[in-house]
Amino acid sequence: MTKIIFMGTPDFSATVLEGILADDQYQVLAVVTQPDRAVGRKKEIRRTPVKEVALQHGLTIYQPEKLSGSQEMEELMELGADGIVTAAFGQFLPSKLLDSVGFAINVHASLLPKYRGGAPIHYALINGDEEAGVTIMEMVKEMDAGDMISSDSIAIEESDNVGSLFEKLALVGRDLLLRTLPDYLSGKLLPQPQDPALVSFSPNIRPEEECLDWNKSARQLFNHIRGMNPWPVAHTLWKGERFKIYEAVEVPGSGPSGQVIARSKKELIVATGQGALSLKTVQPAGKPKMGIADFLNGSGRELAVGEQFGN
Repeated sequence: MTKIIFMGTPDFSATVLEGILADDQYQVLAVVTQPDRAVGRKKEIRRTPVKEVALQHGLTIYQPEKLSGSQEMEELMELGADGIVTAAFGQFLPSKLLDSVGFAINVHASLLPKYRGGAPIHYALINGDEEAGVTIMEMVKEMDAGDMISSDSIAIEESDNVGSLFEKLALVGRDLLLRTLPDYLSGKLLPQPQDPALVSFSPNIRPEEECLDWNKSARQLFNHIRGMNPWPVAHTLWKGERFKIYEAVEVPGSGPSGQVIARSKKELIVATGQGALSLKTVQPAGKPKMGIADFLNGSGRELAVGEQFGN
């Protein structure tokens, strides 16, 4: 039985961990995840999804703010693990820790060498890619730069957003890892280096990138909106306040970028640099997330054709 330390944080990681736990070829000695954080307006402390799974299975849990130089890392190195598996953990692993085990691999939600970094699924959607995938790779100190062991891909559907694609790729990653590990550990599957000429990056989304640029085409804005739904959520300005847009669809239309060019009790159409968007799910400042009909019949009742978003 292969003894593993698992490291991960969000739902994507939790799905991978559950797959490992269900396979009797592996024993998870410990789980490492990010510290519990205060979330929402009420600042309630929330456990990570990986911690929830670990608690359900009675696993030993470590939550260091930083692994490097920590007491937790020293304890992990003394567990006698054969290897480390990470999936969206959120921290770099020190070389000392990597060198202490026989193998260290990562489940990364992109088709490497494309989209190294923390937001590959967001970028795949924002850039209008036709497919997304998962790569199993060896871990090195440089971010997502290790040799590739295996990969698998799926088509990106028109209806996909970050949330749905995360769920789909978590299953792809779980299954790919479980197919890959036996041949990798036996030496039948040899890792291949990444082509430096094909490397691209997907750094974590910066706050300023959440804001919509109405001068872009309707297609670009459609991809931008779904590439940030359900987090961090794209927004524009309305009456000088943040106006979040969760869902929109492309429709025919033209006019000054960001201007409302049609409205009814159930529809709000905004012009873009090319084409138009019909807004479907929004969240005005200080209000809950709502369908467009509820907004237009409530706080948006006075919003008229000719009004401008973005200022």
